[in-house]
Amino acid sequence: MKKNVGPLLALYPMPVAVIGAMNGEKPTWTLVAHMGIIGHDRVLVSLASPHFINGCIKKEQKLSVNLVDEAMLPAADEAGALSGNKADKSALFAWDKGEHGAPVVADAPLSIECTVADVYETKGFESFICTIDATYVDEKHLDAQGRIDYNTLRPVLFEFPTYSYLNTGKVLGKCLSFRKGD
Repeated sequence: MKKNVGPLLALYPMPVAVIGAMNGEKPTWTLVAHMGIIGHDRVLVSLASPHFINGCIKKEQKLSVNLVDEAMLPAADEAGALSGNKADKSALFAWDKGEHGAPVVADAPLSIECTVADVYETKGFESFICTIDATYVDEKHLDAQGRIDYNTLRPVLFEFPTYSYLNTGKVLGKCLSFRKGD
């Protein structure tokens, strides 16, 4: 028997990413786990309205989504602990400017450069709906066919409400392979 525990946001764990945007000539960063896929060509990044980076994203209309692996986690956690209103976070990561103008974390195993297509506002949050301009992947995380291998990439996951970071686990099987027959 299931118990109704109320209207909880329970779609966790989620991948952890560092969001990057240009703040003048320097990047600024924040840690995010509220992201989603809203089509094969669109992603959503949801940020609390008071975040400093929101204004930078709105001004430039560009952002990067940089997946976090275990090696990147200490700096990524720092990006989430510091407020861009109070601290310059530009030096937290080595970075390059992507082909479309967004700052990309050099050591991120996977980075997606995006253009903002729309902003959806809800109470206390701004959700940036973005088109994907480019995806950059460390070559060691590509298989022989050139596809992303998440078994080697192993993105860090975030679990709410305990605020815990998790590792990805073992492969349980291939999608659509559990069917027993017609």
